Amino acid sequence: MANFQSILKDVKAAIRETDITKVRELIDAPGQAVLIDVREQDEYAQGYIPGARWIPRGFLEQRIEDAVPDRAAPVIVYCAGGTRSALAARSLAELGYTNVESMAGGFTAWKRSGLPWKAPTILTKDQELRYSRHTMLPEIGTAGQIKLLEAKVLCIGAGGLGSPSSLYLAAAGIGTIGMIDDDIVDASNLQRQILHNTERVGMAKVDSAEKTLRGLNPDVKVIKHQCRLTSENVIEILGKYDVIVDGADNFQTRYLVNDTALKLGKPVIHASIFRFEGQLTVFPADGSPCYRCLYPEPPPPEEAPSCQEAGVLGVLPGIMGVLQAVEVVKLVVGIGESLAGRLLVYDALKAKFRELKLRRDPKCPTCGDGVDRSKIELIDYVQFCAGG
Repeated sequence: MANFQSILKDVKAAIRETDITKVRELIDAPGQAVLIDVREQDEYAQGYIPGARWIPRGFLEQRIEDAVPDRAAPVIVYCAGGTRSALAARSLAELGYTNVESMAGGFTAWKRSGLPWKAPTILTKDQELRYSRHTMLPEIGTAGQIKLLEAKVLCIGAGGLGSPSSLYLAAAGIGTIGMIDDDIVDASNLQRQILHNTERVGMAKVDSAEKTLRGLNPDVKVIKHQCRLTSENVIEILGKYDVIVDGADNFQTRYLVNDTALKLGKPVIHASIFRFEGQLTVFPADGSPCYRCLYPEPPPPEEAPSCQEAGVLGVLPGIMGVLQAVEVVKLVVGIGESLAGRLLVYDALKAKFRELKLRRDPKCPTCGDGVDRSKIELIDYVQFCAGG
């Protein structure tokens, strides 16, 4: 009668094993293989190999297709000592994965050899409950939620767009949210800026935003920047964050954010609103296309009045701001298809969305052919955006 050891011997004879030396080489050359950690949560909490994707053994067959859709891709699985990873390798082969190896010795051998490892961020019991509707989605899972908790997102403006985007980002568990705004809460803001309330009229918007966001989710760290973005401070401020949410209400800030994001290699989730219409797109970290590809020059002031001058439907920024938050979550977790290269236009009166193709301008002064983005000059566009 067969016992476990004889079965394991047969399994190891049928699969391929690799050693920690080869895995170390793969870590030093990212993209060569997908490394899968199949240990349980209590083991994973003690440390993991940098770059590994965590899929507990009990969920491997269920989640592997989302993590590795290409069945011909090189995959290396590891556990604590090499037993469960061998069984996992056989299971993946049965699912049609043709290039799978098990790491002999597992994480125990890795640590004993003094190779680099990291201590992961682990969800607390309260966080498991709070984010349970996220973690049950295989596209997000616990690993995706941890990415959200470790992310740093800057919201430019604590107004109409910054209110809904920051609220939903806080609810989603974005660990650090920066809020930049030099204004105070006015009664006329309350028709659309849902971060604030009547009792806070006269309070700095960044202080009001912090109260609301922290009240919604104490996991969130709110960093307040009570100032305007200028060429003097923009590098220091934007450089601290992973993703920029552009809710600015003026062209000079949008151009400055665009140029700085290109220089730093930061993605920008851009939205704008006017009366009954909203626009949304993503300017990717590689900057193609960028804001200047969409608007090479600002329109004359008389053709682009502010909300204060032209009015805006109060619920419109809620729609566009929430869509901004969706794009941030997708970008941070690494799922779905972003709006990069596409402009989404929403007409509230007709209840219609239209999608326009955005094309990179090879002559764009900030992302065009031959442009060295590291040398982009940052200037304040007040005069330029005021029509000369």
